[in-house]
Amino acid sequence: MTSSIPQISKTNGDQASTVANSGLRDGGTLAATFRALRHRNFQLFFGGQLISLIGTWMQNVAQAWLVYRLTGSSLLLGSVGFASQIPVFLVAPIGGIVADRLNRQRVVIGTQIASMILALILATLTLGHLVQVWHVFVLAALLGVVNAFDIPARQSFLIDMVGKEDLMNAIALNSSMFNGARIIGPAIAGILVAKIGEGWCFFANGISYIAVIAGLLLMQLDPPVYRPATGSPLANIIEGFRFVRQTTPIRALLLLLGLVSLVSMPYTVLMPVFADRVLQVGARGLGILMGATGIGALLGALTLATRTGVRGLGRWVAFSCGGFGVTLALFSLSRNFYLSTILLVPVGFCMMLQMSSSNTLIQAMVPDRLRGRVMAVYSMMFMGMAPFGALLGGALADRIGAPLTISMGSVACVGGAVLFGINLPRIRVEARRLIVAQSAAGGEPPVEAATAISDHEGA
Repeated sequence: MTSSIPQISKTNGDQASTVANSGLRDGGTLAATFRALRHRNFQLFFGGQLISLIGTWMQNVAQAWLVYRLTGSSLLLGSVGFASQIPVFLVAPIGGIVADRLNRQRVVIGTQIASMILALILATLTLGHLVQVWHVFVLAALLGVVNAFDIPARQSFLIDMVGKEDLMNAIALNSSMFNGARIIGPAIAGILVAKIGEGWCFFANGISYIAVIAGLLLMQLDPPVYRPATGSPLANIIEGFRFVRQTTPIRALLLLLGLVSLVSMPYTVLMPVFADRVLQVGARGLGILMGATGIGALLGALTLATRTGVRGLGRWVAFSCGGFGVTLALFSLSRNFYLSTILLVPVGFCMMLQMSSSNTLIQAMVPDRLRGRVMAVYSMMFMGMAPFGALLGGALADRIGAPLTISMGSVACVGGAVLFGINLPRIRVEARRLIVAQSAAGGEPPVEAATAISDHEGA
C-alpha cells in the first residue's frame, strides 16, 4: 500500500523511510516516531479514532460507576466485565474469518455503527431514569459481540492503510491514540458523572462514533486482494488455531498475554472499589486514577513508536510483564491516593509496552493470509481471557478484598514473566526465521529483519 497524500511525492515518501531509520542519528526522532502518519488513510483513521475512543473511555468509567452506584457489589462489577468481554473469547474466531475473507474497511464501518447504536440506547435508558442493572448486562454483552468482529478486522486493517514497512509504527501510534484517549476520557467522565450523571457520558460516546465513521468513509484504498476461500469456515478457523499452536514464538507470546489478562487485568474492573472504599476519593478520583494509567500507557506506546525495528522486543516483553506485576503489587499495598496515582503510571507503561510489543512481534511473524485469524486469537488472549479474570477477581474481592486479590494476581504475573524469559533463548531461532520469511514476502527491509532477533541481543 502506498501513501495517498497528494502533496507528498514518491521521493519524499522514500526519504521518510530513510528518516525513520536514521532518526536517532540525525535529530529526526520526531519524524521517525510519527512516520505512519504520512499516509493519508492513517491520518483519517487516527483522528477519527482518537475522538471516538475518548467517548469510549468516558463510557467505560461511567458504566462502572453506574453499576457500582446501583449495586455496591464488587461481584457485579466483575460480572459486567465478564458479560462485555466473554463474547470476544467465544466469537472472535468467526471475526477472524470475516477479517480474512471480507473487505476490512466495510467490516470496521459496520462495527462502529453498531457500537454507536448501543451507546445511544444506554444513554436513552439512563437519561430517562429507566436503566436497570440487567440493561447494562445485555448491552455490554452485545457490545462484546461487536468487538469480537471489530478487533481482528481493525488490527488487520492497519496493514491495508500503511503497508508492512510502517506497520510497527502504526501499531504503536494506534496504541498511543488509545491511551491518549484513556487520559482524557476518564478525566472528563469523572467530572461529568459527579456533576450531571452517567447518562451524558453515554450520549457523548454515541455521538463520538460519527468522527471515526466519517474518517473511514473518506479513505481512498486500493481494491483489497483476497485469496479465494478454500474449505469450510470451521476448517479455516482450525487452520488459524493450528498455526498458533505449532508456532512456538507466537504461542509463547499469546500464552503470556493470556496469563496477564486473566490474573492481573481485573485491577481495572476493581478500580471503583479502590476509589470508593480503599482510597475514598469518589467518582472524580476514579477518573484521575484511570487517567494516570492512561498516561503511563501513552508513554509506553510512544516509547515503542520511536523504534524502527523489532530487534530486542522479546526481552522488552519479558521485562515489561515483570515490571507490570511488581508495580501493580505496590499499588495494591498503597492506601494514599497520591502515591496510588503515581504508581499507576508505571503500571500503565509496562502493560502497554508488553501488549504493543507482543502485537508487533506477532504481526511481523504471521503471513497475510492468516493475519485476521491470528489476530482473532490475539483478541481472545488479550480481551477474551479478561472476562474470566474479571469474574474471578470480583468474586475474590467480595471475600478477601480488592487489595489482596490484586496482590495475588501480580505475583502470578511476575512468575509468568520469569518463565517467559527463561524460555526466550529457545524460541529465538524460530522467531528469527519467521520474521525473515515474512520480510522476503514483502515486509521489512531484509537486513533489519535478518538481525531482528539476533543472537547477541536476543528477541
